[in-house]
Amino acid sequence: MGKKKSISGGDPAFMSREKDSLIRRNRQVIYLNDKEMAAISEYCSRFKVNTKSVLFRQAIMEKILKGLGSNPPTLF
Repeated sequence: MGKKKSISGGDPAFMSREKDSLIRRNRQVIYLNDKEMAAISEYCSRFKVNTKSVLFRQAIMEKILKGLGSNPPTLF
């Protein structure tokens, strides 16, 4: 068995701030109809997705980041 690697040499205050900034404090609720829920359940069972929140978060953020990347701000 290999040794666990520990991250050292970083500023503890910086690491603490970085960890605190990644905590999810904002809750968002969505409602799905029966067909949408069936499609998501089928996808999760087919691709062995255990946590639906990860699936939703990833899909939403991909869509948002793609939209922001393809629509840059204009100067005028």
